[in-house]
Amino acid sequence: MRITRPLVAAIAALFPCLLLAADPPTMELALDESIARALGKNIDLRVERENVVIADANVERAKGAYDPALRLDARYRDRTDGINSILSGAPAGDVGPSTSGGALSGGLSQLLSTGGTVSLSTSLSRETTNNTFSLLSPSYITSLGLELRQPLLQNRSVDPARRGLRVARIDRERSAANLKRTVSETVAAVEKAYWTLVAARREVEARTSAVALAGDQRTDVRSRFEAGVLSEADLAAPTAELERRRGDLFAAEEGATRAENSLKALLGGDPSDPVWASRIVPVDQPTLSNGAAADASVDSAAAVATAALDRPEIAEAASRIARSAVDEEVARSRVLPQLDLVGAYTGRGLAGSKNPDVAAPFPGLVVNVPPALDGGLGRSYGTLFDNRFPDASIGLALTLPVGNRAARADAAIARSARVQAEASLAQVRQRVEVEVLNAVAALRSAAQRVEAARAGREAAETLLKAENDRFAAGTTTPFFVLTRQNDLTQARITEVASLTDHKKARAELARAKGTLLEERNIRVEDHTPGSPAGGSR
Repeated sequence: MRITRPLVAAIAALFPCLLLAADPPTMELALDESIARALGKNIDLRVERENVVIADANVERAKGAYDPALRLDARYRDRTDGINSILSGAPAGDVGPSTSGGALSGGLSQLLSTGGTVSLSTSLSRETTNNTFSLLSPSYITSLGLELRQPLLQNRSVDPARRGLRVARIDRERSAANLKRTVSETVAAVEKAYWTLVAARREVEARTSAVALAGDQRTDVRSRFEAGVLSEADLAAPTAELERRRGDLFAAEEGATRAENSLKALLGGDPSDPVWASRIVPVDQPTLSNGAAADASVDSAAAVATAALDRPEIAEAASRIARSAVDEEVARSRVLPQLDLVGAYTGRGLAGSKNPDVAAPFPGLVVNVPPALDGGLGRSYGTLFDNRFPDASIGLALTLPVGNRAARADAAIARSARVQAEASLAQVRQRVEVEVLNAVAALRSAAQRVEAARAGREAAETLLKAENDRFAAGTTTPFFVLTRQNDLTQARITEVASLTDHKKARAELARAKGTLLEERNIRVEDHTPGSPAGGSR
C-alpha cells in the first residue's frame, strides 16, 4: 500500500495534464485568411492551374508550325554511268564515263500566315569526270532559287496550322475561364463553410446555455420540492428537459464537427496539412449589416444582365462555339478543290577548267572553254549572279478529289456540332439566369429574416424574464419557464442562422452574377508557361 498510494497520487496529478495535452491546438482564422489559404492549397485549383499551363504550352506548340525549317545536305559521290550509246563519252577501254565529286545543298522554308509556303534553296558542287564529251573537269555548279506556293481555294482562309493556333488560343481562353470559375466556386464554398461553422458553433453555445438554464431550473425546483412547495411531477419536468437538451447539445456538437471538417477540406491541401490537427476558431462573427435593407429590394434584372457578361461558364460555352466554328470552316475548306498558285525562280552558275580528256566530236573542231566559264568556284558564282542561266516559272496546280464524300460528311458533322454548341450556350444562359433569380430571392428572404429574427430573440428574452419573475412569485409552473427557455434558445439559433444565411446569400448572389472575385479583390493572374497561376489577393 505504501507503493500504491504515491503511484495513484502521481497518476491523479498528471491526469489533467494528459487531458490538456490531448486537446488539439486552436487555429484562429478570419474569413479572408481562410479564402487565401484555400486559394493557395485547394487541390481542385491546383488541377485547374496546371490546365492553364498546358493550354499555354499548346499555344506555343501551335505557333511552332510557323518556325522556319532549315535543311542541309552534304555528300560525296563516285559513279560510273552505263550509257547504251556509241556516243557514251567513255574513254577507250572503259564501259562508261566516271564522275566523282562532292555536293552541298541547303534550304530554308517558311509557312506564311496566308497558308502559303516560301522556300529558299541553294547548292554547290564540284565534279571531275573522264567523259570525253564533258567540256569542264573539274566543274563547279552553283544554284540559288526561290519558290512560292499559295493556296487559292482549299486552305486559303484556314489551313491545319492556322486551325491549330486558333483552337489552341480558344482552349487557352476556355481554360482561363474554367480557372476563374473554379476560383469563384472555391471562394463561395469557403464563405459558405465558414459561416456554416460560425452558425454551428453559436448553436453549440446556445444549447450549452440552455443546458445550464435547465440545470439551474432543476436545482431551484428541487429545493422547492424538498421544501414541500412543489410536487415530484414538477421536479420530473426539468430533469427530463435537461436530458433532452443534453441530447440536442450532443447533436449540435456533431454538426459543428461536420461543419469544421467541411471547411478543413477546402483549406487543407492534403491529410498531412496542420489544419487537420487543429481546432478552427472563426474570428469573424455575423453582425447586422447596414445593407440588409437594400438587399431586400435588389434588382433582379440588373443582376441577370451582369451575369450574362461576367459568368465564366458563359465564356466557356462561347469558346466551345468558337471552336466548333473553326472546325466547320476547316471542313468547308476541305470540300473545295485544291488549287495552288506556284511561282519559282532559280539562278544557276557554272565554271571550271578544260577537261583534259575532252575529245572533239568532229575532226578539225577545236574545243575551248568560253572565257565566261573559265575559272573555279568564284567564277561559278559570278555566272550565277550575272544571271547567265535563269530558270523562271509560274503556274497553277490543281488537285480535284472525285466525289469527296469524306470531306462533305465532315462538313455536315461540323455544322451539327456548331448547332449543338449554340444550343448548349442557350442552356447555360438559362441555367445562369435561374441561379441568379434564385440567389436574388434567397438574398431578399435572408435580408428580411434578419430583422425579424433579431426582434424575435429580443421578445423571447423579455418573455423569459417575465416568466422567471412569475415563477419566483409562485404564479407559474416550471413547465412554462422551461418552454420560455426553449423559445429563447431557438430564437438565438434562428437569429444567428439568419445572419449567417444573409452572409452566405450575399456570397452566392455575387458568385451567380460572376462578380464575387471582383468584390473580394481577388485577381486571377495570367501567366506564361512555367510560371505559377491562380488567385492573388
